[in-house]
Amino acid sequence: MNETHALLQADSNAACAADGTVFRNPVRPQPKRDVGKALHHFRELIKDKEDTEQVFHIYEALPSKDFLPRARALTLSEHGEALRASEPFLPPILDNHAALRKLPRGSVAHAYCDFMEREGLTAAGLVAESDKMGRPKYGDLIEWYGFRQRDTHDLMHVLTGYGRDALGEQCVLLFTHGQSPSHGHLLLGYAGALNIKKQVKSRAPVYRAVREAHRIGKACPPIAEMPIRELLAMDLIHAREVLRITEPVWYARCHEVWRSEGVDPYDLLGKAMAEKLAA
Repeated sequence: MNETHALLQADSNAACAADGTVFRNPVRPQPKRDVGKALHHFRELIKDKEDTEQVFHIYEALPSKDFLPRARALTLSEHGEALRASEPFLPPILDNHAALRKLPRGSVAHAYCDFMEREGLTAAGLVAESDKMGRPKYGDLIEWYGFRQRDTHDLMHVLTGYGRDALGEQCVLLFTHGQSPSHGHLLLGYAGALNIKKQVKSRAPVYRAVREAHRIGKACPPIAEMPIRELLAMDLIHAREVLRITEPVWYARCHEVWRSEGVDPYDLLGKAMAEKLAA
């Protein structure tokens, strides 16, 4: 049985795309789960939610058993071949706001540019945070697929309507888990929600908000596997209808409750909130 498994694994690793790019570089190490490491980096992230590097450490410590089968199914398909040819690397496409602004007003592209410029973000910046880990590059199909999942994170904020507040980030992570299940998404999403409930005493329905995000993500086709250029050109409202992304009712309700209680939803765990709790 072990010999059969080894043969199947070897065949999977040896598979390659039409242009010769291997599915898995043979020097790529096997992923190993390390729950203690994941919890350590989660605690560091709680201290500073802007420390995005910690997120990548958490994912590395909690590899998903479904990641490789999903990556293989896409990258070795005709659809995956077409995506790699037209969108070899997303950040230059996403950061070219001059080109994106030429698309119609009301498009996903305009909403994306508005969001990224308002928040002071770039797709290249997310790549830089990931590169801080110093991980080697393998140039295989697994890497290309993983990059797409990383580089579409901020696009998910735009499509779902979840902001970059503490709750909005947890909701996007659980939306992502609905699309591509992983223990990293679950830890970040639900443990992050628990931390909000512990730190901010409120009637806000935080758990309902994150569970709703999880359900919306499950109903939506995998965004990382879509032609991103085509998605950016779509009308935002129409794109949400096509992708079955419904209005985040409970997330909006949390914001309403917090504001009625004198709490800034975008500073839940920041300096202002700490001073309020101390008082």
